[in-house]
Amino acid sequence: MGEFIESEVRSARGRADAVVKTKNHIYVFEFKLDGTVEEALRQIDDKGYLIPYTADERQLIKVGVNFDKEQRNIGEWKEG
Repeated sequence: MGEFIESEVRSARGRADAVVKTKNHIYVFEFKLDGTVEEALRQIDDKGYLIPYTADERQLIKVGVNFDKEQRNIGEWKEG
């Protein structure tokens, strides 16, 4: 795909599950299992996962993803 992807990216207050860097955007992902996308998005904010990228000119996008254990698939996702 030509994109740079990191997993378990450490910050001062925790670890973002995944960070994807494209030419114009930086996506910070938080994954939950049988949780909610709101919890995932709140964790990105609470733990400051976007802070290391604020000086970057690319648009920052946070993405919360919830996996459904019963369906063994993505239950829902949301950009914040």
